[in-house]
Amino acid sequence: MEVLINILCQFNSNNRVSFLVAMFTVLMIPSFSSAQQATAPPDNQETSKHILGIIPNNRTAPSLKNYQPLTTGQKFKIAADDAFDPGDFALAALFAGDGQLTDSNPSFRQGVKGYAHYYVTSFADLAIGDFMTEAIFPAMLHQDPRFFRRGYGGGWSRLGYAMGQIFFTHDDSGKTDFNFSEIVGNSTAVAISQAYYPDNRNATNATVKLMVQIGTDMTGNVLKEFWPDITRIFSRKGHRTQETSYP
Repeated sequence: MEVLINILCQFNSNNRVSFLVAMFTVLMIPSFSSAQQATAPPDNQETSKHILGIIPNNRTAPSLKNYQPLTTGQKFKIAADDAFDPGDFALAALFAGDGQLTDSNPSFRQGVKGYAHYYVTSFADLAIGDFMTEAIFPAMLHQDPRFFRRGYGGGWSRLGYAMGQIFFTHDDSGKTDFNFSEIVGNSTAVAISQAYYPDNRNATNATVKLMVQIGTDMTGNVLKEFWPDITRIFSRKGHRTQETSYP
């Protein structure tokens, strides 16, 4: 526990929040959904545009069945939809508030101007990351930025599948390829962020930030894989509650 606390103290506000959410999600979702094992892959299931009502979910595909590649324009549209989604603006506001409360970048100072500085840099982190990993590098490397749900099998098996898509993706021909767009794209975004984080401009912080960003994207994949199962569970529970509330 002491080691974990020491690690958290090295993170800036965005990294600290993302790290805690990632740990909770990865540990809890597989066991939560283990009772919901399906025996066949999903077929043309609709995907929610938001997870938890705030996290953008514009690049999730129901499955790899009848795979069709994206055009360059479609890749940039996905990135733009994610970057300028109301959820990203809300997440930036949350990260900015946490950063100001913890004074993670003292040079930003406090007050309204300080909060605005935290907000702009937090939003920049999200938007630059979206465009690098979902549009620019996928277009350059001819890779597909989408997350393809598996939707069947045991919880731990699906967890491994979802986490694995951080490192392996598909090229525009549908073949499996190492996910350079995710790794190199996030590395580029972190390098750019060094220009506007003067208090944390060092190799150690950049490495930590990259690792947490990859972990955050991995958590996003896990949520995308299991979110339809979770919503079905709660919708059934809500339906049963309504039925039992009437004589």
